[in-house]
Amino acid sequence: MIDKAKLAVRVLITRPREDALPLARELAEIGVDSLIEPLISIDYLDVPPPLAGVQALLMTSANGVRAFARLGNKRTLPLFAVGDATARTAAERNFENIFSAAGDVAALAELVTAKCDPGGGELLHVAASRVAGDLSGRLAAAGFKYRRAVLYAARKSESLTAAAQDALRAGDLAGVVLYSPRTARTFGELVRAAGLEETLANIEAFCLSAAVADAASGLVWRKLAVARHPEQTAISGLIGDELCP
Repeated sequence: MIDKAKLAVRVLITRPREDALPLARELAEIGVDSLIEPLISIDYLDVPPPLAGVQALLMTSANGVRAFARLGNKRTLPLFAVGDATARTAAERNFENIFSAAGDVAALAELVTAKCDPGGGELLHVAASRVAGDLSGRLAAAGFKYRRAVLYAARKSESLTAAAQDALRAGDLAGVVLYSPRTARTFGELVRAAGLEETLANIEAFCLSAAVADAASGLVWRKLAVARHPEQTAISGLIGDELCP
């Protein structure tokens, strides 16, 4: 069991709780405590997508996997995941044929193009009502038929929790972990609304990608740090390098 008394520094993780917990456990192993502050909540939709003529599923988040799996759909279609965390979620839900791009939307498009046949049927992208990146455009340019199935909606928080505000005011945070441009923008909106923007001058932003860092750049941070790869292990390694030298 982790001894909380030995955790020297603390970061704010802005992901939904189910996604944040594995990262929090990794960080605890290197002596970093976590305060989980979900800035996005997920509403799942109960409308199973038609699968006739679909050759593969495309998943750009673990939430897409969860949304598809909860509808009881079959697990035999090839599933292409944007990253390893999304692939792990698919494996946990017993999908049988999983490929991980271990990167971003561009890497996913490249993997799909290499593995799939443009004449083999539709590519079904399970996603939210809003998506980042131009996956459809990249695949269309390669001659594929692309369809997006909206199976969940991501709602942003309306305010920071009292615990997060107290931690910011007290100077109790060494960093904030940001996984998406939307989350970074939402954090900026909420920290300004709470009148706590100036507290970030002593806090480091840990960003999953350059796009996330760009969305967070309107705030005055002590430092903006970007993971070498858009994966959880890269984020945890970055935090360890920066906060536990």
